Amino acid sequence: MPAGSVAAQEAAQEDDERPERRIVDVIEVDGYLDPVLVDFVDQAIDEAERVDAAALVLQLDSPGVLVGEGRFQRLLDRVAGAEVTIGVWVGPSGARADGDAARLVEAASFAALAPGSRLDAGVGRIGADTALERGLIDFPADCRRERGSDEGCASTVGDFIVSLPGVESREVRQGDETRLEPLTTTRFSQLALASEVLHTVASPAVAYLLFVIGMALIVFELFTAGIGVAGGVGAVSFVLGCYGLAVLPTTPLGVGLLLLAMFGFSIDIQTGVPRAWTAVATVAFAAGSLLLYDGVVLSWITLGVAIAGMALAMLAGMPSMVRTRFSTPTIGREWMIGEQGTARLAVDPDGVVLVRDAPWRARTNRATPIARGEAVRVVGIDGLLLEVEPLQGAAEDYRERAKARRPRSPDGVNPASSGKDTEPASPESA
Repeated sequence: MPAGSVAAQEAAQEDDERPERRIVDVIEVDGYLDPVLVDFVDQAIDEAERVDAAALVLQLDSPGVLVGEGRFQRLLDRVAGAEVTIGVWVGPSGARADGDAARLVEAASFAALAPGSRLDAGVGRIGADTALERGLIDFPADCRRERGSDEGCASTVGDFIVSLPGVESREVRQGDETRLEPLTTTRFSQLALASEVLHTVASPAVAYLLFVIGMALIVFELFTAGIGVAGGVGAVSFVLGCYGLAVLPTTPLGVGLLLLAMFGFSIDIQTGVPRAWTAVATVAFAAGSLLLYDGVVLSWITLGVAIAGMALAMLAGMPSMVRTRFSTPTIGREWMIGEQGTARLAVDPDGVVLVRDAPWRARTNRATPIARGEAVRVVGIDGLLLEVEPLQGAAEDYRERAKARRPRSPDGVNPASSGKDTEPASPESA
């Protein structure tokens, strides 16, 4: 048998006898530890134990925890007592583990920080050196920086992985540097799309913006005819915003002030002129934005954009859009009284009517509802709302009633008519 064939068979036999390489699972824990993210970590531990992974690495960058103390303590107990090696790497550079999120670093078997990352252990934010001295991290990893190396520091998640026990690695040459490269398969996992959406919505800035934008679009849709795209988008935004606020530490006072602001804006939008309610609403909106969260601070950029944008929209944009949507070149305002139209939607007591092919929100001035498709007459205007009555069975105009009461001669001529009111007979009639 050729020597090459013998060597190939021996190599294949060695591969068969070599135990199967285990994997390292890496998950990204980014943002507040809300119910979605806590469940994700729990499921990752289950999966790592199921496949007998060499290690599970949590890449952590979190400003705090949004679940209850009992739920978070169960997660910490699970991390500390897991059958798989769990390591927490606070990175990349600039990442943080603040508040109770720092307890997750303490609960892990091994931990390290990226250069420039910080750990808030309750006494201020500290780096890798100080965290190591205080016993918060106990795993040496070389950052290989020009100014020396810090124990408890790993420049990349790869450097952290190859330093974990049970992870196979090999040395590779990169220029003048020799680095370790993992041979153990590394598997990265992330949240599913639906979970990622809910996790994103639960961030303070996103929840706040969705909540106020949703309310603004719903207010706009209330002053338009029918339900359009703005109403649908507003409803979805409002629901998602409510979910985010329910997860986050919100204050009832802040939510109440935001609702009061929308109520005040709505009153003046209906009149079409900014008045006292607009001023009250603007102040309430600014105060509600500042007091919305308990212990969570929104950035000044987010607050400034939201407050300025809402004030501009309600003072100028919203009234203008409402007028534009309802206006047509042939429709005026007061002289519309007496115009006839058709009920586009049933008016009972509110609905939508078509007057000269333009949709208007309408209200019947009678107790009798007006069915869809029934003819109507405009009898009054209140802001952008028309007061209508059914054409059939409507009250007679006072001029018609007066004409009906005038006495008439046997030949049908009204004796009360003056000469200027009586048209002369034409020659043809004579």
